[in-house]
Amino acid sequence: MNSEKSCADYFRSRPEYRRCFEALWKKWRSYGRTAGKIVLDDASEEECRAIGGITGKRYLDDRIVFSFSEFEQGLQKTRFAPVDIKKLLEIYFGKTLVSRGEQEKEEQIRQSSFFQSLYESFFKKGTEGAAASVWLQKLVEEKNYGHSILCREYKKDPEQARVLAEYVGTALGQIHAWQGMNEETPLAVFAAEISGNPHCFDRGSTAGMLLVAAICCLEQEEPPQNAYQWRLLLQQAGIIPDNVSSMLHAYGLRLKTETGFHPAYDIFCDRKEPYVITMETLYRVRAAQPIGKQVYVVENEMVFTYLLHHVKRDSYTLLCTSGQLRAAAQKLIGLLIEHGAVIYYSGDLDPDGIGIADRLWQRYGNNICLWRMSLEDYRKAGSDEKIGEAGIAKLRQVCHPELRRVAGYMEKLRVAGYQENILPELVEDMEIND
Repeated sequence: MNSEKSCADYFRSRPEYRRCFEALWKKWRSYGRTAGKIVLDDASEEECRAIGGITGKRYLDDRIVFSFSEFEQGLQKTRFAPVDIKKLLEIYFGKTLVSRGEQEKEEQIRQSSFFQSLYESFFKKGTEGAAASVWLQKLVEEKNYGHSILCREYKKDPEQARVLAEYVGTALGQIHAWQGMNEETPLAVFAAEISGNPHCFDRGSTAGMLLVAAICCLEQEEPPQNAYQWRLLLQQAGIIPDNVSSMLHAYGLRLKTETGFHPAYDIFCDRKEPYVITMETLYRVRAAQPIGKQVYVVENEMVFTYLLHHVKRDSYTLLCTSGQLRAAAQKLIGLLIEHGAVIYYSGDLDPDGIGIADRLWQRYGNNICLWRMSLEDYRKAGSDEKIGEAGIAKLRQVCHPELRRVAGYMEKLRVAGYQENILPELVEDMEIND
């Protein structure tokens, strides 16, 4: 050790060796041994002379190139020999030198210990922790069901990762206890009881994503791809998400529960007035009965209001989704299709509107009829509103054959079309289809 100490003191006293030793440190960290080539650009004359004195090379320009082994062999010819290069580097920098490979192995051991201790803590709880034990075992063995999420959180803060996993484990125990009891609880209340934070399991939160992954694991379900599927998954587990903010406007539609038609919506229909339907209401609805077989759906509130005021007849069913289809709209459309209704959907002829229509068609197939969204309609609905590159990228993802034609033409013109520019045509369609 004295040899390495004296050697380190010597090199520390010579600043022209500093960059060389920093490069040697990095190489050992990468390979865990004497390996690799060191390149020092813009080298000073002092650096060239000093390093050349060790490697036995003469550097005539400002670029120094040598192998780690050449430097190590040169050290063994100095008065400090024999020199352990790893010990020398550790003394020079005053810290333990660990290769990345060794660090990764140590990290894997610590991570395995973390998962093992979590599993044991769940297992010791007996029946209360049984569901969590199954989840964690599959998470580790299959590297699925939230494995990447928990590993990411572990790297940031092991203790916080443990807390998150314990929250999910407790939640699974509660859900398991509800089986066969028809118990239900609001998501915010459920989260607050377990963590003290009503937003702990919100959609998109870390704990929320872990809980969903764990439920999918135990129920052998595919991960939810949208808000509607997310709500269904939680509802099946006895957890009720926020069902008030998910809503749509409707006219001429009766809703049927287990005890018969909903009297409040019957009154709206009898009075020929529009109304709001929330997901909370739809939770108890078993069927939806439109007027006739045709159901008209628009995405824009102003268009919805215009049609209500200008369509001369009053016997029709009209819905307004207010843009992207939220869970309430998706469930209601599903109920209408089950009833045998044909959905006539009309949206703005811009990237977002076409995208919504395309996704509806992909989900429900020929039960969805595109309403005033043809190439001719786009020409009529055109505006001066420019479409940016992000919008163009969305257009290139469209699958519906007719919408692809519109999207291709729209990409050339790079302007959007809007429903407000074809309102008379929409009114005419609804009156002709009486």
